[in-house]
Amino acid sequence: MTSSESASAGALDGLVIADFGRVLAGPYATMLLADLGAEVVKIERPGAGDDTRSWGPPFADGQATYFQAANRNKESVALDLRNPDDLAQARALAARADVVVENFLPGTMDRLGLGYAEVAEANPGVVYCSITGFGGQNDLPGYDLLVQAVGGLMSITGPSPDEPTKVGVALVDIVTGLHAAIGILSALRHRDTTGQGQRVEVNLLSSLLSALANQASGFVGADVVPRAMGNRHPSIAPYELVATADRSLALAVGNDRQFASLVQELGAVELASDPRFATNTERVANRDVLGKELAPLLAADTAEGWFRRLSAVGVPCGPVNDIREAFTLADRLGLAPIAEINDPRREGPVRTVANPITFSVTPPRYRKTPPHLGEGD
Repeated sequence: MTSSESASAGALDGLVIADFGRVLAGPYATMLLADLGAEVVKIERPGAGDDTRSWGPPFADGQATYFQAANRNKESVALDLRNPDDLAQARALAARADVVVENFLPGTMDRLGLGYAEVAEANPGVVYCSITGFGGQNDLPGYDLLVQAVGGLMSITGPSPDEPTKVGVALVDIVTGLHAAIGILSALRHRDTTGQGQRVEVNLLSSLLSALANQASGFVGADVVPRAMGNRHPSIAPYELVATADRSLALAVGNDRQFASLVQELGAVELASDPRFATNTERVANRDVLGKELAPLLAADTAEGWFRRLSAVGVPCGPVNDIREAFTLADRLGLAPIAEINDPRREGPVRTVANPITFSVTPPRYRKTPPHLGEGD
């Protein structure tokens, strides 16, 4: 394979994925794999399709942009799994697929004859990924808001413990989709080595508990139950939003060297040797006093001014951008955050959020726009 040929090839070329996933976690995982070359066949209900097709506004290309967020590079096949002929087509697809992904309530795929045992009998090398809300032994429906609540995330998000707040995006679904993709790729690696397929299971609650990282570890290791602190960090200071002359600035001082650079630029170098602030542990213990010391100093310039000045001396900080400004920043940094897909099925290019992974040989490819319902029939 020449370098030009390999550059145009996907790392997962030749892989076939039967995608029975709906909404976000499953479709997001399969879209990432589709970007890397996998052929993904999305099974949808005739007439309605994936629930997210109706989750709008906003709309683009006649589709809800929510649906577009997780379904590019796929074909859509409309099958009524209650219909024997359509069910037979679904079983045939699963029998030839390298990967099957599903996120129905536990037991649903078994009742359809599409469970892991049935599929693996016909297709021993299959990697079968099941995504549930609370594990395969529990038939509770999993919605991101619900899991953010019962999984503890809302208890540490928001201005105070009295105002639990959800994260502004379906973060649990996204994290679970990433875990699913990792599990699938790991199982494929095992199959490549041994020829043996297997079942991969992920669930929203376990994925969230893992993603709580230091907050969960503080409970597991030290029996500390964290609470919402607004924009402050439980273990680092100053690591929060601070007021400037015009708007808020995110200030993320992660070590003593950065703190010394901060106060030197602010014209208060003596704070670096002040016993109350000399170490991170002391700054955390005295964060309120520290905030009062920094507030009048930060009011002397704008958020953009401090961003330039503090970044120049190695202090992590930045203004609070809206989504448009965030994309503008990513573009200015050369990250190419938007991908335009030229698909012969469309009159013009369709813009989607680019895959964030870069490869030196097998980059993500944008071959197909998010499909209209049944477009792959």
